[in-house]
Amino acid sequence: MDRSKISRIIPIALTLVIAAVIIAAFISLIRFVFFSGPTTSNSTTDIGNSSLINTSADRAVSLTVRGPIVADESFRSYQIKVSPTGRSLVVYKGYIEEPIKTITLTNNTKAYEQFVYALDKANMMKGVEVKNNNDLRGVCAPGNIHEYQTLKSDVVQKGLWTSSCSGSRGTLNASSVQLNSLFVAQIPGSRDIINNIW
Repeated sequence: MDRSKISRIIPIALTLVIAAVIIAAFISLIRFVFFSGPTTSNSTTDIGNSSLINTSADRAVSLTVRGPIVADESFRSYQIKVSPTGRSLVVYKGYIEEPIKTITLTNNTKAYEQFVYALDKANMMKGVEVKNNNDLRGVCAPGNIHEYQTLKSDVVQKGLWTSSCSGSRGTLNASSVQLNSLFVAQIPGSRDIINNIW
């Protein structure tokens, strides 16, 4: 084959290869931008469920309830946190969360296991966690916000929320009444304390 023919074919072949790579990259970019959706709710639920029923010592679950948005002096919130080694209820006063009542109790892995499986059966992790949509400031001002979280070494693994306001349903797809009852039952005497703070 003549060297001049080869020298003419190589640039053409190289140009075709570069064009094919550019077209493939462009198609991949279009697919990524327009056709890649968020994680499906099933995989999110599975991650939340596996985190929920994990009974390792570094795991915990929590319920945080924020009361109506009122004057700082009158504002109240509380958190119930349960782990394989402990249970606690903390009632807070004001928006800077000054603790005004604390109950701390021990726990054991068998009790924790029964509790988290009950939460799982009550669908605590049913719902889609929406990233960048967890700013609850001002949401449901006349009512209560309920936040449910699974934790690993005090880092949130998955969190869902709902409220008592019909216009702010949140990300939880389960009964907050059922879930709250399960949490409250973990701290003997907490029902009376909670009923007196609003």
